[in-house]
Amino acid sequence: MAAMSLNLDAKAIQEQLKKQFTGLDPNDPSLWPGLPRNLLYVAVCLAVIAGLWFAWLQSVDEELIAEKTREEQLREDYKKKLVQAVNLDALKKQLEQVQQYVTQLERQLPSKAEMDALLSDINQAGIGRSLQFELFRPGQESVKEYYVELPISVRVTGRYHDVGLFAADIANLSRIVTLNNLTLTPGKDGVLAMDCTAKTFRYLDQDEVAMQKKSAGGKGAAN
Repeated sequence: MAAMSLNLDAKAIQEQLKKQFTGLDPNDPSLWPGLPRNLLYVAVCLAVIAGLWFAWLQSVDEELIAEKTREEQLREDYKKKLVQAVNLDALKKQLEQVQQYVTQLERQLPSKAEMDALLSDINQAGIGRSLQFELFRPGQESVKEYYVELPISVRVTGRYHDVGLFAADIANLSRIVTLNNLTLTPGKDGVLAMDCTAKTFRYLDQDEVAMQKKSAGGKGAAN
């Protein structure tokens, strides 16, 4: 009798549960019986929690990727700085050599006051090789960022070997002088005419440096 009673109770419970899930209106869950309504509430809560969980995991994953990228960049920067630190003595020696080279080049550039002497040296180099100057005309100075360029229109006549030696003498001057746009024209009796533009350079004096800085500052402000 007890077993039959338990079977009847179980069937009754099953029937009651079945009735609660029968005829549910999907458009209005508020009218559902308690059990399906509560199960729906639990399912919605679980879905929301799962959505938030996956969204959080995604943001954490993106942050992790960004941190890994940053770690790689820091490693590369560390390697570069480590190499620089190891080679610091060698870099210092290279810097000293560069500074010595720059100083040496600066010594080859005359000052503004020494330009007349340099022009005289060029003239004397031609006279010393028995050349005749038909033209020796300094042009307009061109101010660059760190130096001033002075072009000189030159035309000399003389023997072939004397002209060549004159060019070699110009190259061996203690100051920097270059021969540009050089043309040679043969004349009578073995005489050769050489036309060229001799360019010499000098470094800026303090006033010119100040003007350069002022000009550069004015352009920067205008931009």
